[in-house]
Amino acid sequence: MTPVIQLQNIHKSYGATLVLKGIDLSVSPGQIVGYIGPNGAGKSTTIKILIGMLPDFDGEARVLGMDVKTQSLDIKRRIGYVPENAALYDTLTPMEYLQFIGQLYELDPTHIDRKALDLLRLFQLNDYANARMTTFSKGMRQKVLLISGLLHNPDVIFLDEPLSGLDANAVVLVKEIIRQLAGSGKTIFYSSHIMEVVEKISDRIIIINQGQIVADGTFAELQHQRPESLEQLFAQLTGSDGQTGVAEEFIHTLNN
Repeated sequence: MTPVIQLQNIHKSYGATLVLKGIDLSVSPGQIVGYIGPNGAGKSTTIKILIGMLPDFDGEARVLGMDVKTQSLDIKRRIGYVPENAALYDTLTPMEYLQFIGQLYELDPTHIDRKALDLLRLFQLNDYANARMTTFSKGMRQKVLLISGLLHNPDVIFLDEPLSGLDANAVVLVKEIIRQLAGSGKTIFYSSHIMEVVEKISDRIIIINQGQIVADGTFAELQHQRPESLEQLFAQLTGSDGQTGVAEEFIHTLNN
């Protein structure tokens, strides 16, 4: 089966700082990949390379069989990207913003309007479809971002902390949407700090630390190697398993 995502010996530096140190991975169609690591490990950098935002890297990156460096526009037509934070043009309404996004993907204007209204309704934003987004909460903005990243029905979806700011009901809905998208053959590349969600929805979990992959497998496979929760496994592999002592010291300092 031809990989949907393929990285070979990827290195990326910012100035003198080497952020990615030889990343190799291959993702098959229909997989939900949880890509996790501590802050600064290289998660967002990896995603930005795959979606064509960072063309200056060493190694080979391919999405849907296409070269990221030379075919980035063709790739962007077939992928969706939902970042943790993005500019939403606050003076626009959700409908105006989604019409703009749909036109970028050359969708039919009538189709955009119908689809945008239906998706806003499913996220309980239909009453705000024509309201300026200047007063929107972070959760409401995140819902609009999620819709905009999926509006064109992409084949591969990159999610970077997609649950940021969402209420409990919306989190449940997004998790189920992700499962059903993968069930229909879409490939999901999911980066998050919420271990419980990654553990429950991912077919495969990749842990990156200091620019290198330190674990790769299903949760059951990783747990078989080290019988802990994903949170404990993550702490061990990324060198952050001394948090209990740090917390105790924090409480001690507060009390003195």
